[in-house]
Amino acid sequence: MARCLVTGATGYIGGRLVPELLAAGHEVRCMARSPARLRDLPWAGRVEVAEADATDAEATLRALDGVEVAYYLIHAMGATGRFAERDRLAARTFARAAERAGVRRIVYLGGLTAGGELSPHMRSRAEVGEIFLSCGVPAVVLRAAVIIGSGSASFEMLRYLTERLPVMTTPRWVRTRTQPIAVRDVLRYLVAWADVPGTVNRAFDVGGPDVLTYADMMHGYAAVAGLPHRVIIPVPMLTPRLSSLWVGLVTPVPPGIARPLVESLRAEAVCREHDVARYVPDPPGGLTGFLDALTLALKKIKEADVATRWSSASTPGAPSDPLPTDPGWAGGSLYVDSRNRVVAASPAALWRVIEGIGGENGWYSLPGAWWLRGLVDRLVGGVGLRRGRRDPRRLRVGDSIDFWRVEELLPGRLLRLRAEMRLPGLAWLELGVGDDGGRTVYTQRAVFHPRGLLGQLYWWSISPFHGLIFGRMPVNVAAAAAREEAAERT
Repeated sequence: MARCLVTGATGYIGGRLVPELLAAGHEVRCMARSPARLRDLPWAGRVEVAEADATDAEATLRALDGVEVAYYLIHAMGATGRFAERDRLAARTFARAAERAGVRRIVYLGGLTAGGELSPHMRSRAEVGEIFLSCGVPAVVLRAAVIIGSGSASFEMLRYLTERLPVMTTPRWVRTRTQPIAVRDVLRYLVAWADVPGTVNRAFDVGGPDVLTYADMMHGYAAVAGLPHRVIIPVPMLTPRLSSLWVGLVTPVPPGIARPLVESLRAEAVCREHDVARYVPDPPGGLTGFLDALTLALKKIKEADVATRWSSASTPGAPSDPLPTDPGWAGGSLYVDSRNRVVAASPAALWRVIEGIGGENGWYSLPGAWWLRGLVDRLVGGVGLRRGRRDPRRLRVGDSIDFWRVEELLPGRLLRLRAEMRLPGLAWLELGVGDDGGRTVYTQRAVFHPRGLLGQLYWWSISPFHGLIFGRMPVNVAAAAAREEAAERT
């Protein structure tokens, strides 16, 4: 049994690695910038939580105190500007802190390439791997290509492109060879390195048993999902930027995240060795094949059993400011739209409607207006409405719901959402269950904190639309709760 530190525990891989380490008998400490986002996870009560940013040397050193194996799962995916510099700073700070703390091994999940010209994000990942391999702590760098699992960004991109486009013109990268790997095999490798003895210090290529082009993967998805054969026509003029915009329009993955994925697909990503098997032998049945990985992912989605999604991680550029306390708040203006409505249903029925809001259930008010707002957000580089939900019925702090993020959740009482759309300010939406002399009351509050003159103009320009959108919500939510109550009685 080892004491392990997991960074990126709120992300796609980290959120799945923690329970796997616990199941293997290891002690786990999670390092997070926002520990509150770990609060509602099913394993939260079984781990230690350390609040730290990887660029903060002293906080990181405290988080690494007593740790034997440190998992580094941080990467500025989707970030713009100086992301490589931030990646470099965080990796060097973490490596120095791990050496000072006496950590015996660092495990890093990087990207797989087979040479050639690397994209900026792949170069950054390679550089982070080199930083760890050259530091004073033995490091294992696992280099993986496309990861196939329910909720991964790569899988969601593949899924929606194939499902929505029976005939598609595609960039040349659909003919580039890659070696996808099932998320279950990635997790198996990661967990195993907590137990491998010795001071191994090297990188390993990891991939599944199949070498495919992206076109092959789309045809494979169509076959597994029971879709007709897809017609794929490669064209030479689609640049990575245009490709990412196209992916952003067709899939829930926004252009800012799609672009690094697209750019990574331009270079061949095939394993050049399988030396990892000397330390972590293949399972008796072999590694998971591509079609089996797809089948497992689709099964998880059908059963609403998706543990983490690509949107679990913080959205690059999205605000993380908590809702300020408005009485006596000295931070500036707060514009508030508050509405209440008595509901002819039990508090439990009303809460089920509130907790199920968004995604396929929509927002109970002018769907066309919500769709248009989501489209505008996508066009300016935001996440839009199509992120949906991780689970159609249950929420937890940190979940994404379309272009919102769950900031606070008091079951049966309050749901607070923080906007992650592109705005000249900060916005929140609170939905709650109240009581008025024994009568169930639906409470709703929209809050906006403008930034500068543009924020002020934005609020006043959309106030008439807010009156329509937020004015209809209480009526429709109350009606939905009444239907929920009636269905329960029957």
